[in-house]
Amino acid sequence: MNAEISEYNNSQIAADKEICDQLATIINKNLPNAQNKIWHAHPVWFLGGNPIVGYSKLKNNVRLLFWSGQSFDEENLIDEGSFKAAEFRYTSPTQINKTDLERWLKKAQEIQWDYKNLIKRKGILIRLK
Repeated sequence: MNAEISEYNNSQIAADKEICDQLATIINKNLPNAQNKIWHAHPVWFLGGNPIVGYSKLKNNVRLLFWSGQSFDEENLIDEGSFKAAEFRYTSPTQINKTDLERWLKKAQEIQWDYKNLIKRKGILIRLK
């Protein structure tokens, strides 16, 4: 695991650390070719420089965010923001459904919107895959 991400996870309280560690492990296993780093203060995984998935500690939960998640057609993912992102929020490590998460990660590789060039395109989002 990326040392910065490990440090981020270790800075959380025990239950949130367990959520973060499990998410990072499953994401790393399912996105072996992705680059990962702390981006805007949170762990994020990228394919070809495009953000795919990340998580962040919020006040009462850990939010897992898929940048293109609204296009996944997954009822458990909740739309987030005005672009194509969708999220799932965890309050306990027991809520992590590995089968769902692995399916979402597969879709994250297959369905991508071009966030990498969003600013260059003045807020216009185009689909890559």
